[in-house]
Amino acid sequence: MLIPKKIINFLEKAKIKYEIVKHRQVYTAFDKAQTLCLPEKMVGKTLILKTDKNLVISLIPANKNLDKNKFKKLAHPLCGYPKKLEFVSEKIIKNKLKGVKVGAIPPLGPLWELPTFVDRLLMIQPKIIINGGDYNWSIKINPRILKKIIPDLVIGSFSKTRK
Repeated sequence: MLIPKKIINFLEKAKIKYEIVKHRQVYTAFDKAQTLCLPEKMVGKTLILKTDKNLVISLIPANKNLDKNKFKKLAHPLCGYPKKLEFVSEKIIKNKLKGVKVGAIPPLGPLWELPTFVDRLLMIQPKIIINGGDYNWSIKINPRILKKIIPDLVIGSFSKTRK
């Protein structure tokens, strides 16, 4: 499977520059960085989270983990201060985020009408690699373009050093 048409149409309609990157089959952002011989800080790891009631998409560098407390504070204006914040199950992902493979979801919230959060550390990179909806295909993009194609994009610091 190539990058799903839904994603390509979204990017083409936005009239932005991007590059499709083919690579060996990988299931983690860390493995993708190793496969592409890129620094982990340039490869995005998409996380699907559930606040008290809402699903949200977040993107952090492959070399980081989510800092739940920082994320809750950042999500406050959009989701109210969430008491709960948890990772979403594969079953929910399959039901709510159709057209892409679990673990290969691009951080393009408008495709599923979900809020999108991007860690500030990715925004300072000249280019980043994001998921393309399939385990063999990714998208290389200037991170500042995300602000153009995701109108309500929330940028903040919500990652921490991976242990």
